[in-house]
Amino acid sequence: MLSEFEKKVADFIKTNELYGSADKVLLAVSGGADSTALLYAISAISSKNILRPELLCAHINHQLRAALADSDEDFVISQAAGLKLAITTKRVNVREFAARKKLSTETAARQLRIKNLIEIAKANNCRTIATAHHKNDNAETLLQRLSRGTGFRGLGGIWPMHIFNNEFKFIRPLLCVDRNEIIQYLQHRNLKWRQDHTNADCTYRRNYIRHQLLPELQQDCSRSLVERLSELSESARGFYKLICRSADEVWPKAADCTGEKVTLDVKMLLAQPQPVIVELLRRGLTALGCGERNLTQYHYEKILQLARQKTSGRKIDMPGECVVAAEYGKIIFSPPEKISHSTELIDKSITLDIPGQTRIAGYSIEAAVFQADEENFEKFKAEKNNFIEWFDLNKIKPPLLIRLRKAGDRFFPLGLNEEKKVGKFITAARIPKQVRQNLLIVADSEKIIWLWPIRTSEQAKVTGETRKILQLRITDMPKTSKKNERKQV
Repeated sequence: MLSEFEKKVADFIKTNELYGSADKVLLAVSGGADSTALLYAISAISSKNILRPELLCAHINHQLRAALADSDEDFVISQAAGLKLAITTKRVNVREFAARKKLSTETAARQLRIKNLIEIAKANNCRTIATAHHKNDNAETLLQRLSRGTGFRGLGGIWPMHIFNNEFKFIRPLLCVDRNEIIQYLQHRNLKWRQDHTNADCTYRRNYIRHQLLPELQQDCSRSLVERLSELSESARGFYKLICRSADEVWPKAADCTGEKVTLDVKMLLAQPQPVIVELLRRGLTALGCGERNLTQYHYEKILQLARQKTSGRKIDMPGECVVAAEYGKIIFSPPEKISHSTELIDKSITLDIPGQTRIAGYSIEAAVFQADEENFEKFKAEKNNFIEWFDLNKIKPPLLIRLRKAGDRFFPLGLNEEKKVGKFITAARIPKQVRQNLLIVADSEKIIWLWPIRTSEQAKVTGETRKILQLRITDMPKTSKKNERKQV
């Protein structure tokens, strides 16, 4: 027969559908009181055929406490053996990883723990991992987030379920119980557990919240503060689900996720209620892999300021190597800018082989000449894009060169009846900064014939009188070695 504690955990698993269709669950066990309670409670529930996926056990040895850490590992191995559960242990060098990545010990340990738990689960063909987070952990997390600034999603605290990498499900079956209930359960069953003396070190912020801040705040509360914070996070999670429903409707219309960037339409963004705006911004950031742990209300406010200023060209750096920029009614989330291929063309004019192929600074320029006839025109219509264009060969005065744009450049844009300065043209055309940085000029000895990849020239366009066609195809490509590039003429 299950104890009241075990029944409570079983009901929580059922209500929140934590197991789903999982046929295996990996229990993360450190040997401390919380994870030992998780190990025995879940094993008891499984043994009564109430919820019965296959149980596996994992222990990550952080090697931070020398022989004591090894004793923790031995303890967990013995507990798993007593319950006849398969166990996998891993040792990680937290100090070395923290120094190399310039992380705190806490952050390094957490990252390595998650990484290795996922590896163990994957090796065992398991997609569900159970951790021992409980109500007190949730309360500490809420206070930590409130101190640095958070929104409704952050107020949700530790969620009963979280998906990593769109594949691995981390579940928290003990979120329905507090620390006192856990200790009482262990004592009732005469179970032993390991003590980690570093949990009493209040130089770690979470330990300070646990041992000093929470008890101090509890003195002014008639009810359990941990319980009240648990209720708050549950309400916030419910509200956040409503926000997500609204965001789900807007996201496909407002967001363009192509290549390595995410673009949000500012007008559609700002038309939403404030909580939905923040959720859309969060999705833009996380779509690029920008972690949420270091994002605060301050960061979201900075992005909103950028969106409301209605200016272009401004950008801000976000934690997690993400850049947010404003460009002509759009908010663009992208990785940090890389050096563009075109910067290698500074002060160079490269003569193109006609016909032939020229490679320079990560670009391939293919030139072909053929007769203007109906068959070729049909072929061109099928292939036409921003990277391939046709020109009237008889209107071109060789040599044909490719270069970067220069101050004072002018050209006759296709479809217009007057010459324009290139700078003014691209500003009026609202060309995004990333495209402007990689513009190329294709020019003959007298004029610009192509502002790539934006517009060709009226002065070299193909007409019904054209007899010979020059086809140019410019494509971005991986860098070639210098010996394969054309030298400056």
